[in-house]
Amino acid sequence: MKGFHLLLNSVLASVDSARVISQDGPEGQAGYPDARTQPDQSGLCLASLDTSLTIQQANQEFFRQFDGSSEELCGRSFRDVVHPSVRQPLMRQFSHLIEGKHQRFVTPVIAVGADDSPFTVPLTAVSVRGGLPDTTAILVMMPATRGAEGARVVAGRKKILSEMDARILEGIAAGVSTIPLASRLYLSRQGVEYHVTCLLRKLKVPNRAALVSRAYSMGVLKVGTWPPKVVEDFVK
Repeated sequence: MKGFHLLLNSVLASVDSARVISQDGPEGQAGYPDARTQPDQSGLCLASLDTSLTIQQANQEFFRQFDGSSEELCGRSFRDVVHPSVRQPLMRQFSHLIEGKHQRFVTPVIAVGADDSPFTVPLTAVSVRGGLPDTTAILVMMPATRGAEGARVVAGRKKILSEMDARILEGIAAGVSTIPLASRLYLSRQGVEYHVTCLLRKLKVPNRAALVSRAYSMGVLKVGTWPPKVVEDFVK
């Protein structure tokens, strides 16, 4: 782990504060890791990415969290360990980091751990410059949640929706009422209501508002996208 201590020292030298904080929150806000803690004793998953977001190095907590070895995870894209529903907005934040628009960011993400089990976790990413004008690497940190209480698990990437279900769910999430939705999808009003009833049953919710909320919490609808879009992994 000597390499990670050197990487952390580089990060600490490149930021104003040793503690990684949210731009909107106070220093030491609960849920965000202190970068001075020892990597293997702090319960932090740490990984070093290059500017193409390929995993170059990681600590043992990271390997345990994602149930892989160094050979299996190093060389893969960091995109592979996050849920499809959050990839687009997360990649946008990484782009801003690489372009120098931000020095760090903190955001909740849906990661995909062992056995493709998704879970939500706060992720911190810090630009590493090493004395150079441009970003040379990115350090990502997240608390280890494997076996921990409070890790909010979301649905796995099962193909639970038909193509029509997906289009109707997108329409409901966009606030489109039954008659315009029926016209858009060349269905009768009763046809739309039938699909809505099936969706309510599949996601085990009582009404349309709860349906949309549940779909976002499960990762079925993409985060940060308008108009709403269903993640393709969930469509049969």
